[in-house]
Amino acid sequence: MSSDPLVIFTPSGKRGRFPVGTPILTAARQLGVDLDSVCGGRGICSKCQIAPSYGEFAKHGVTVRDGALSEWNAVEERYKQKRGLKDGRRLGCQATVQGDVVIDVPPESQVHKQVVRKRAEARDIIMNPTVRLCYVEVAEPDMHDPSGDLERLTDALRDQWQIEGARADLHILTTLQPVLRKGGWKVTCAIHQGADDATPRIMHVWPGLHESGIFGVAVDLGSTTIAAHLCDLQSGEVVASSGLMNPQIRFGEDLMSRVSYSMMHPGGAAEMTAAVREGMNTLFDQVAAETGIDKAQIMDAVFVCNPVMHHLFLGIDPFELGQAPFALATSEALHLFARDLELDLHPAARSYILPCIAGHVGADAAGVVLSEAPEKSEDLVLVVDVGTNAEIVLGNREKVLACSSPTGPAFEGAQISSGQRAAPGAIERVEIDPVSKAPRFKVIGSDLWSDEPGFAEATAATGITGICGSGIIEMVAEMRMAGLVDGPGLIGSPEQTGSDRIFADGRTWSYLVWDGTEQGGPKITVTNRDIREIQMAKAALYSGARLLMDKFGVDSVDRVVLAGAFGAHISPKHAMVLGMIPDVPLDKVTSAGNAAGTGARIALLNRSARAEIEATVRNIHKIETAIEPRFQEHFVNASNIPNSAEPFPNLSRVVTLPDLNFNTGGGDDGGRRRRRRG
Repeated sequence: MSSDPLVIFTPSGKRGRFPVGTPILTAARQLGVDLDSVCGGRGICSKCQIAPSYGEFAKHGVTVRDGALSEWNAVEERYKQKRGLKDGRRLGCQATVQGDVVIDVPPESQVHKQVVRKRAEARDIIMNPTVRLCYVEVAEPDMHDPSGDLERLTDALRDQWQIEGARADLHILTTLQPVLRKGGWKVTCAIHQGADDATPRIMHVWPGLHESGIFGVAVDLGSTTIAAHLCDLQSGEVVASSGLMNPQIRFGEDLMSRVSYSMMHPGGAAEMTAAVREGMNTLFDQVAAETGIDKAQIMDAVFVCNPVMHHLFLGIDPFELGQAPFALATSEALHLFARDLELDLHPAARSYILPCIAGHVGADAAGVVLSEAPEKSEDLVLVVDVGTNAEIVLGNREKVLACSSPTGPAFEGAQISSGQRAAPGAIERVEIDPVSKAPRFKVIGSDLWSDEPGFAEATAATGITGICGSGIIEMVAEMRMAGLVDGPGLIGSPEQTGSDRIFADGRTWSYLVWDGTEQGGPKITVTNRDIREIQMAKAALYSGARLLMDKFGVDSVDRVVLAGAFGAHISPKHAMVLGMIPDVPLDKVTSAGNAAGTGARIALLNRSARAEIEATVRNIHKIETAIEPRFQEHFVNASNIPNSAEPFPNLSRVVTLPDLNFNTGGGDDGGRRRRRRG
């Protein structure tokens, strides 16, 4: 048995014997321990910090004595003076083995560190980006052994980092020689390597040790909004997030109106492509300015988007997506240069677009699947990404089904008489007293309810400006619970409802929520047309989910996950009263936040996840709602609030809905007589 000292690494538990004098970093590499280093063990990057433990470790069968590591040296002292080093920490490249030792590798020193996500049930992200930094010392030119500077750089990458066969584009060659000489033959390379272990490419070379960081952006390109997360590619941290309205909205609020625009206007698709790319660059300006970085430090970008956005972003006319059989130009994941998409990032920046699932189930749905992993779920989970075009996924370990449903922009406040985007001053929460029929509400920007002291002062700056998407869902559901709206969706008269807030509005009735005219603000109302818009949107959403349940052969699901930035703000109870989602216990309805954006972030920070989602998407069974005969049947049933044919037993245990019908037989004429269903 070797008498060499035993080195044990935690938390991995890996162990081995090494000769006295072996650097801890070397021992870690030989054992495959996840210990980071950019400088290659030269004591200048601090990535390889370790924490030695001393004393008796019965679990490991070892006693660690003082002197188990070499003494603190000048390199470590210099680093501590300049940058600071936590007490008890050593640099793994400087500390050498002197005796049996237990070494803890702190999370920030791990190459494939976990990036913890905020939701407890979500999986953490293992850091393994496609772009990484490598510091190398390059041999100087020698007349006796002539070779090019690039060849000696690639030799250094091979010898010092085991990066075989690295290649460089022309832009590297044009600047390489002055950079090498400025750095005294010591340089930092940004190396790109895709998930398929393709040829490593040198993206950039900096003189000396580059410490300004490298970044990537994860982008959710939606029909209505574009959201971007700027991530540090070394730590995984989200350093900035920002969003803006999709500039394509001026060509049409929903996807089909944009497809129509491209059909009816020569050059229309190119106009929309230019608009969305310009908006994307504006967004990148925002996130870079927020953190004070140069956009040239952004070296990777990942995108999720629905199929129409996918095609328009790529510069492909979406004509074929506007008619059966809804053929995509490609459903495969795309690996491109960012400059090919006219994105103003690092000149060599890469971009990755997740695969599309089907003609109307896009890369955003793939992002949701990557984030929520229904294919790994033990129970049957329905994931609904609520937006202008809702993507719906149903699955478990057995199989995964997916479809899309054209909900339109009503859930986001569009096409609603007092509707608006989610912004300060917008009503976002509502309660209606079942006796007085009076509403109380909260607006974005204040934590107070409208009937609480101080509300007027708290909202003086923003005013009360309208109703956002989550607000209109709660409003309609509360009106149904309070007996102001019947199952078929009619607002009753003042006599039928017992409310003086109901007023005649043409041939129908409307409900007064807030009259701000005396303060110079708007009069906020809910009209019967607003109810109709919400009914159509929620019926489309529910019908898509019900269709997937039919295909799965089930009448119920175990749990529901609401995804999308908007989904994060939906009240499960109100969504179920409305009949947006299938009936499940309310505690089985959770929010995933912007799951599509999270999927993009996972793909940005972990190159293995890209191969994983590409394989998963190939196995998803796609359902096209437009050709399914039962879709229309489900849609008609789901137009009722909550549903005219399906029981909601879990909902009925927590909410009793009034059994009302305000219809007089004359259509939406407001209803002057009351008739109960028998």
